[in-house]
Amino acid sequence: MASKHIRADVNFAFPTAEIAVMGPDGAVNIVSRAEIAKAADPVAMRAALIADYRDRFANPYKAAELGFVDEVIYPRTLRQRLHRALEMLKDKRDTNPPKKHTNIPL
Repeated sequence: MASKHIRADVNFAFPTAEIAVMGPDGAVNIVSRAEIAKAADPVAMRAALIADYRDRFANPYKAAELGFVDEVIYPRTLRQRLHRALEMLKDKRDTNPPKKHTNIPL
């Protein structure tokens, strides 16, 4: 639900997580529409493209490789990892840069 881009401190994902802007079904329908239409068996082609999209883009390992996820964890280790992360962050003090301008009276 959060990401490094919006200043989340720790991001975990399960191995079954699907991390992408769009789901594989919708993305393949848009990106590969012409290729599916030209195929001799469009249903099989679409299934193959969806599987390829899932392997290449919509998996947590690719997101971890790109730095969007800190770690891919198994559900059985969730409590332990959350505890460690919260312990690490318990004394954190976030500081924002000073404001340069104030609101102008209207």
